[in-house]
Amino acid sequence: MRPPAVSLRWKIALTVMAVSCAVAAVLGVLVHNAVARQTVGQVRKEARANLDTALNLFEYGTSREGLNSLLDPPELPAPLRRLARSGRHGTMVGSYHGRSVMWAAAPADGQVMAVWTPYGTVHRSLDNFDTAILGSAVLAATTVALAGLFLAQRISRRLGTTAAVARRITAGDLDARVGDDAGRRPGGRAAGQDEVAAVAAALDSVAGSLQSRLQAEQRFTADVAHELRTPLTGILASAELLPEGRPKEMINDRLRALRRLTEDLLEISRLDSGAEHADLSAYDLGDLVRRCVAATALDTEVRIAADAVVETDRRRLDRILANLVINAHRHGRAPVVVTVDAAAGPRPTIEVRDHGPGYPPDLLHHGPQRFRTDAPGRGRGHGLGLTIAVGHSAVLGIDVRFTNAPDGGARTLLRLPRSAVVE
Repeated sequence: MRPPAVSLRWKIALTVMAVSCAVAAVLGVLVHNAVARQTVGQVRKEARANLDTALNLFEYGTSREGLNSLLDPPELPAPLRRLARSGRHGTMVGSYHGRSVMWAAAPADGQVMAVWTPYGTVHRSLDNFDTAILGSAVLAATTVALAGLFLAQRISRRLGTTAAVARRITAGDLDARVGDDAGRRPGGRAAGQDEVAAVAAALDSVAGSLQSRLQAEQRFTADVAHELRTPLTGILASAELLPEGRPKEMINDRLRALRRLTEDLLEISRLDSGAEHADLSAYDLGDLVRRCVAATALDTEVRIAADAVVETDRRRLDRILANLVINAHRHGRAPVVVTVDAAAGPRPTIEVRDHGPGYPPDLLHHGPQRFRTDAPGRGRGHGLGLTIAVGHSAVLGIDVRFTNAPDGGARTLLRLPRSAVVE
């Protein structure tokens, strides 16, 4: 099982917080050690000074009252007692009558002279200091983490906006842009622009260039189709004057194919322009599909698994189904089956399936592309039928999915919009 993905803003915030905590911990340890060495050193220094005074007074037999000095005290820590009996001086933290003290001990005429200095206040001071360091570290780490989260949120939001625009462009909205081009340098980067803005500017530049090229292609397609339409009409009329025979049939057949291609190009140019609108009316879906398929005059089986009344554009749906059925017969193999199922989910579906070699991988991955149907096993053609079907489907809000059946054959699934169902 893969772990859940962590968003970029949380990665940045957690990294900043981890670094802040690490820095705060290192600084806290260093400061604690420095203060502890200084504080404990002062107490040791005081205890040693009192021990020297007590030894001098003991040597001269003078009273040691007020120095907290003892000879061979039973509470003296054993390691320090052994150190003093070996003839050396030393200090060590211990206890005396239940209190924390700093012991200082040294040999004195075969005995151990020990002096104690209160150490409880030092413990409390160090504990309070550690608490202050911990609180400051937590506050600093929280502040830095919140600042990092705020900055990461801004970066993530900008990247999310850029990604959303990229998805819109992929879906066909070539007018989508992240921002304007004001102040941008010739190289595509504006003064003071950070890396995220540079990525957004590059995406806008790519979208603008792509839009210009596609518009030029659409204008070229429309212009060529319009220019061909008039002479083709004249040639077709002239061909009718030829004497009957095989040459006339061949010429008329090719001219009709060229005319269909010209009409398809004009239809694509209208769909590309975005000026097409659906003329909706209520129809019984099963009967409508039967009539559309019957109009193709091709041997196609229609199955109605579940029927429904829908609002759609009859002319456009007829064009979609006709192109899919003709494509299935031309590039696939019989039997070709069209199935209507209005109960498959919240959206009615129409499936067109043949039993041929299936759609090529390029079409499954990129969708239908005009003038590209030269996949081995599926014949050849100009590739405009599926393109037109997808264009009309977009006008009607129909989701088109091209797949291959597990047991072979191309399968196209049309999912009508939920709003099309008439209750």
